[in-house]
Amino acid sequence: MRKHTTFRVGGPADFFVSVKDRETLLHIISYLKEQKIPYFLLGNGSNLLVSDHGYRGVILQLTEDLAQITFDGECVRAGAGVQLMRLAAQAAERSLTGLEFASGIPGTLGGAIVMNAGAYGGEMVQVVESVDILYPGEGIVTVSNADMHFGYRHSILKEKEGVVLSVSLRLQFGEKDTIIDKIAELKEQRRAKQPLEYASAGSTFKRPEGAFAGKLISDAGLKGYAIGDACVSEKHAGFVVNKGNAAADEIYRLIRDVQDKVQQASGYLLEPEVIMLGDFETEKN
Repeated sequence: MRKHTTFRVGGPADFFVSVKDRETLLHIISYLKEQKIPYFLLGNGSNLLVSDHGYRGVILQLTEDLAQITFDGECVRAGAGVQLMRLAAQAAERSLTGLEFASGIPGTLGGAIVMNAGAYGGEMVQVVESVDILYPGEGIVTVSNADMHFGYRHSILKEKEGVVLSVSLRLQFGEKDTIIDKIAELKEQRRAKQPLEYASAGSTFKRPEGAFAGKLISDAGLKGYAIGDACVSEKHAGFVVNKGNAAADEIYRLIRDVQDKVQQASGYLLEPEVIMLGDFETEKN
């Protein structure tokens, strides 16, 4: 799985399946549920830490028909497998504003919906009209924005098991040059403030209420703190990075150490934003 995650770590999954259309996805998930075989929907692997032991189940990645984009004026319909950066770029080319914030998020639309991804003051909740979700055992349901229970890094898919199939968004027409300039400005901000030169999963921790994770970590004296090649970024303490050859175990232990040390220093227990996939129990010891 190191080939499929932005952390560049992770052992082998039992199976890796590229799914090209809805019908195939429905059949596969129905079969896996009947056989009680674990599965995981993989986007771009950008918010994911896979165990060194790998994953005992099936990794599903949405491609082709499930990664298409259709524009109709200010309305956009896109498959869950679409890369957010590609979606934002194509919207900009059509003078559509609203997705500039997503232009540097290295994930897929499906994953962005699940966690209501956001950056620089924008979130998916601001542009989503409805989401087609496959609920195993129930079928496909179109869920409105209001019923998605969007919140900070939260959606109804954090409460109930389901698979995003496609999303309807509403953007607004704007000045193409202004939109492109905004995307370039945000790209420069990311380059200046984030450790893009290293493999990472983006922001490692959720923002705690009333504070900022990066500042809490920095105030605890943890910038540059490392276990092997897993390191708290010196550029932005909110990022745990892989400086080259880190193991998932080292990243996992570093995250736990940061949680412990920040809680001791400030009383805040940081909650990881990164999804932990696989068996980390043996890695705790």
